[in-house]
Amino acid sequence: MSFMIEDRVAVVTGGSSGIGLETVRLLLAHGAKVAMCGRSRERLDTAQAELLREFPQAQLLTETCDVLDADSCEAFAATVAERFGAADMLIANAGQGYVAHLDDTPREAWLSETNLKLFGVLNPLGAFRRQLAASDIGSLTCVNSLLALQPEPHMIATSAARAALLNMTHSLSHELIKEGIRVNSILLGMVESGQWRRRFEQRDDPSQSWEEWIGGIATKRGIPMGRLGHPQEPARALVFLASPMASFTTGAALDVSGGFNRHL
Repeated sequence: MSFMIEDRVAVVTGGSSGIGLETVRLLLAHGAKVAMCGRSRERLDTAQAELLREFPQAQLLTETCDVLDADSCEAFAATVAERFGAADMLIANAGQGYVAHLDDTPREAWLSETNLKLFGVLNPLGAFRRQLAASDIGSLTCVNSLLALQPEPHMIATSAARAALLNMTHSLSHELIKEGIRVNSILLGMVESGQWRRRFEQRDDPSQSWEEWIGGIATKRGIPMGRLGHPQEPARALVFLASPMASFTTGAALDVSGGFNRHL
């Protein structure tokens, strides 16, 4: 399947690992020019070397950028414009979650979670907005979480911030379509990550395989598909929504949770 993005310019924040890295990989595989950013130069260099081994002819730009710093985002956008001309697609993928119940969640965590989830999108958007508006396929696609609709008491601050992000992206979809920019998001369930791999190494039963162990967690949590997602799966959803394949889709929130959702 072609995503119709050959020679188009995609920007991915938080692109040096996990879902972000798999998204960059898929974009390159389909011929896009990609600019990715992260906070760690070391991790960016490692990711870049890995990607260039797989795609030696790739047009790939890696830059350090703090998405919570508007000036840093502006500098990144200027570098992208200088290297590639302008961005067609912005994929916002930044931020982990804060694990704590109400009584263990300090005021600072509420503020930092809200700041990261909202301004982790708003700052890159502000920097790239004019570029996206100038494109004939301009799009903003956000990585969100099922927590936005299905909050967890042990992640109360993150759940609230995720709900705010869902509300904001829906409003943005109506506002920015006037400029030709589509806005969509994905709602993640539980996805394999380095954190899960580390927990697997400390499992109680060393005889359990990865598949058995992760399947047990999925069953315990009530995921109908009986497993966690692979990072490549949300990456496909992100690239689809960002691409012209979703040209008549804006304001959507695509569930990527293996059926873990409990809402209509």
